[in-house]
Amino acid sequence: MPWNSQGGGGWQGGGGPGPWGGRPGGGQQPPDLEELLRRSQEKVKSLFPCGGPVGAGRKGILLVALAIVGLWLASGIYTIQPDEQGLVTRFGKLDRVTTPGLKYHLPTPIEAVEKVPVTRVNRVEVGFRSAGQATGTRTTGSARDVSDEALMLTGDENIIDINFVVLWRIGSAADFRFNVRDPENTVKAAAESVMREIVGQTPIVEATTEGRRAIELRAREQLQQLMVEYGTGVLIDEVQLQKSDPPAEVIDSFRDVQRAQADRERVQNEAESFANDIIPRARGEAERLLQEAQAYRQEVTARSTGDAQRFKSILTEYLKAQDVTTRRLYLETMEAVLKGVNKVIIDGPTGGNGVVPYLPLPELDRKAREQRSPAPAAQLDGAQGAAQ
Repeated sequence: MPWNSQGGGGWQGGGGPGPWGGRPGGGQQPPDLEELLRRSQEKVKSLFPCGGPVGAGRKGILLVALAIVGLWLASGIYTIQPDEQGLVTRFGKLDRVTTPGLKYHLPTPIEAVEKVPVTRVNRVEVGFRSAGQATGTRTTGSARDVSDEALMLTGDENIIDINFVVLWRIGSAADFRFNVRDPENTVKAAAESVMREIVGQTPIVEATTEGRRAIELRAREQLQQLMVEYGTGVLIDEVQLQKSDPPAEVIDSFRDVQRAQADRERVQNEAESFANDIIPRARGEAERLLQEAQAYRQEVTARSTGDAQRFKSILTEYLKAQDVTTRRLYLETMEAVLKGVNKVIIDGPTGGNGVVPYLPLPELDRKAREQRSPAPAAQLDGAQGAAQ
């Protein structure tokens, strides 16, 4: 062999060192390569009890492939919560909308599902930005005004500062996901446009006082109609005006004008109330005086007519019997004159006999009245005694 030395120094010749530094007659022996390969094959066979490495590798690959396919098929199982809707797309195209519950779709990349919350109330702020956290329909913390959105022109050509909130939710998940690129900005832009249109038809006094609720209702109705026309799948729950005031630079002057107008209306109402009170009374008083005058005229006319007729009748009787008529007229006149006067009668011829010629006619008349009505007199005396 080429490595044998001529002097017998090679390892086969018995005297030279071997390739691993040993000598053929003793020391370390070189490893057996065939033995190493055999031991390696035995160890590999012990790992595959069902045969040699070729048959075991095929079955293992098959099992691994089945496990991977099973996991791939099981990846299509998904759950939709009660407040969600599922959008199942097949190769990127909408295939169906699923309701809450346990569902299945073909695994990726054939089908995919997107879960959209449809009961959550979303909030869009126009004219301001909240610095705090939104809780329900209220906002905690301070707010920052956005003048480009808040300043609007009213129907009477005044400027008003309006902040409002739009509360909305998803009505149709399919329309919301596939018909609109940016739903939130779309709702915000449409709400601002609708509010500017409504405010542009409303006077500033109405927009800042009693007309606020009417503006909210009109804005909600028109905004919902616009969302339907756009096909956004958005439902508008409510539009809330947070602020509706003149700009801060002129708000003090505006309030002075409002107070002056309120005072003017108050004075006008008081004047109208006074007029409504005094005019009917004056008209009633005038009507009363007119009726009294007419009644007096009729009374005087009737009395004059009766007196004239009576005079004519007396004149006729007087022409027939002058003495009798004259005496009758005298007696009737004296009766009328002396009827209500206290009278004392003195008989002249009896005055010389020592008897006072006095006849107490009033006293006699009083006693006669008491005799005609004794009960009232007794009651009167008893009442006077009780009073004493």
